[in-house]
Amino acid sequence: MSEIVLPRASHAAWFSYVTSNRSTSAGIVLSILLVVLALISPWVVPHDPLEQSFIVANQGPSSDYWFGTDSFGRDVFSRVLLGARVSLSIGILAPVLAAAGGVWLGMLAGYFGGWTDRLISRFADLLMSFPSLLLGVMVAAALGPSFRSAVIAIAVALFPRFVRLARSSTQVLRQEPFIEASIVAGRGPLSIMQRHVLPNIAGPLVVALSLWIATAIRLEAALSFLGLGAQPPAPSWGNMIRDGMSDLVGDPWPAAFAGAAITFAVLAFNMVGDALRDMLDPEMET
Repeated sequence: MSEIVLPRASHAAWFSYVTSNRSTSAGIVLSILLVVLALISPWVVPHDPLEQSFIVANQGPSSDYWFGTDSFGRDVFSRVLLGARVSLSIGILAPVLAAAGGVWLGMLAGYFGGWTDRLISRFADLLMSFPSLLLGVMVAAALGPSFRSAVIAIAVALFPRFVRLARSSTQVLRQEPFIEASIVAGRGPLSIMQRHVLPNIAGPLVVALSLWIATAIRLEAALSFLGLGAQPPAPSWGNMIRDGMSDLVGDPWPAAFAGAAITFAVLAFNMVGDALRDMLDPEMET
């Protein structure tokens, strides 16, 4: 009786896949670039993103202001860069928190079954009965608008998805001979889940995490647009779109460039998720 091993392609096969697929390469490069820009944005912005000047308000793109200025005279390019720090932080933190709790509850449900499975599954089904955005709005509204509330709200919205994915994967593994052998050898349930179950379901979870980061970025933008995310004057892509909607005809630059940033970020992380799914496919094994 042998333990299941995740299908792993060789480094050469992975590198060949990435370099031969232009969309995958573009997605990986773009996602890395976005994360790096978000990290260094406070030190590379050409203008103070909070500085207001009505003298230069509502200007179009120029050599001084690459993305133009908003109705308060703030540099849109600087605000998009700094907004990436807020939007990507929420977009990455929330799924990670959701995974941290949801995966373990899902493994408990799938491993023990019975009333434990029914209790956890019914709770996850209750949360899944609400659309993700609606659930996020309810949680954020209850906690009050802030960066922390947006993280918690999106984590709660994504939490049941991780529960269901981990539960179904664990149920399959629970019937494997090496799990039974571990039980006979005297290992406890938590030790078995940590040493045997979690490593064997990590592949689908990593793929789901990368794809749901893109979902979290969209949810953050929606919450900020509704005034339930990061609060002004701190820029985020969502509240930049909300502010730009007040003068979309006369000054479309804040909404247009913030919307483009959201589109590129979502597209990049989706392509990374697709690449990870293909790389972990057994057919990639060499």
